[in-house]
Amino acid sequence: MSQLFTPVRVGRLTLQNRLIMAPMTRSRADDAGVPGDLVSLYYAQRAGAGLIISEGVFPSAMGKGYVRTPGIATEAQIAAWKKVTEAVHAQGGRIFMQVMHCGRISHPSLLPNGAQPVAPSAIKPAGQTWTGSGMQEFVTPRELSLDEIAGVIADYRMATRRALEAGFDGVELHAASGYLPEQFLSSGSNQ
Repeated sequence: MSQLFTPVRVGRLTLQNRLIMAPMTRSRADDAGVPGDLVSLYYAQRAGAGLIISEGVFPSAMGKGYVRTPGIATEAQIAAWKKVTEAVHAQGGRIFMQVMHCGRISHPSLLPNGAQPVAPSAIKPAGQTWTGSGMQEFVTPRELSLDEIAGVIADYRMATRRALEAGFDGVELHAASGYLPEQFLSSGSNQ
């Protein structure tokens, strides 16, 4: 038998096999970032993987970067994710939540009260993003203050607590692809 289909211990978890489903944005949440029943079905159908890593989930309303993506900031979002984790666990699967704050790769139409996206520095990204009204140019983000950076870190901490409360087996922090953590590490977005 191939080792691919044998159990493996990862930290405190034993996975039924060595297959890991990578995160893929599905955009199946409602406008309030609440995943619907189709999301539970989608992940339950894939519970045969040793580990599923969810699509990117925004830790706070200011972290949202795309239309119909899910969050983990409200009671309704937590309750909806609980249905997802219960469906996956009922099939014998394991699932981690990928927490993703988009930072400057967002648009005011996606943020509370039309807020400017936030970033390490006020440097406009090149390109466009998909919004509820179609493609829109990125805007110049607002630079985070030191106190606000501490607030974003607290948002990640609370998102992790909420994910565990919703039944996730763990959390992965998305720190690549031009999202907020990587924005702090790049001279093109942080001066």
